[in-house]
Amino acid sequence: MSFPSREEALAVLKEHTQNESLLKHAYAVEAAMRFYAAHFGQDPEHWGAAGLLHDFDYELYPSLDDHPFKGAEILRARGYDPELIETILSHADRTGVPRTTPMRKSLFAVDELCGFVTAVTLVRPSKKIDEVEPSSVKKKLKDKGFARNVSREDITKGAELVEIPLDTHIQNVINAMRGIAAELGL
Repeated sequence: MSFPSREEALAVLKEHTQNESLLKHAYAVEAAMRFYAAHFGQDPEHWGAAGLLHDFDYELYPSLDDHPFKGAEILRARGYDPELIETILSHADRTGVPRTTPMRKSLFAVDELCGFVTAVTLVRPSKKIDEVEPSSVKKKLKDKGFARNVSREDITKGAELVEIPLDTHIQNVINAMRGIAAELGL
């Protein structure tokens, strides 16, 4: 049982995902997970793999009955580490997998927020993440019509899970995404 290298995880992601937005979301979550791995003194390669692969099955299996369960089956068949698989399962409440480790908590904490920060960036005239600040993200969080599919409750709960103030958590995710802005097209 093993965690895949970044190259292996990227190959699995691209084998199952063609949608450019979903790929960019995976890259953003990977960057945020690597940030939090360093923050918590953990292995950024393992945490990055969880970020890259957390939604790799979504394009093929978007139903709540299938995602992320089908992805877990694929990863088990490839012999990946059960902790990686359990971490990926834990990012969705409906799986019943508890968020008992820093990696699981962090994946939940960054997933929705990465999507939201991307949305906030894309409505700016410049479309540059360098111009996004936590205050602008928090302002958009209050606008229930903006990116309405993003759970504000999950974003708040995520910051609480990693025990980091919301403003700091938002800044951490922005900083992580700024590090790969070109790859994200932001």
